[in-house]
Amino acid sequence: MASKSAASKNQGTLLTEKQLLAMPESDYMNAAQLAFFRNRLKELEQEILNNADATTENLRETQFVPDPADRATIEEEHALELRTRDRERKLLKKVQQSITRIDSGEYGWCEETGEPIGIARLLARPTATLSLEAQERREMRQKLYGD
Repeated sequence: MASKSAASKNQGTLLTEKQLLAMPESDYMNAAQLAFFRNRLKELEQEILNNADATTENLRETQFVPDPADRATIEEEHALELRTRDRERKLLKKVQQSITRIDSGEYGWCEETGEPIGIARLLARPTATLSLEAQERREMRQKLYGD
């Protein structure tokens, strides 16, 4: 019973998205906000790892299908699943880098300008490292110059 109340206490300390958005700008990236984002990133990390394990199991269960059309369908499904996992592998790296940024005190601040990234943007994309304006500038440069 003690562990149940401890779990409730831990969950009670995390802010909700609504509480997070209602906080004044002067509280930007305080301990409670960092705890919220650390928790969100850890959950995302675990979800990606679980998906990778499921993919490994699915690929191990190879089926021999004599019909070439069925075999092609299965191979296409495997290829699609592997592409999805590749994207998740790249996301996992960004998630882990974001957790490191929380530990170093850099999380929530634009790498390019040093300005706040913003709570709303971090809620939408917790791995963001650039403010919206800096990201738009980078995308425009890429579009113009192909960087």
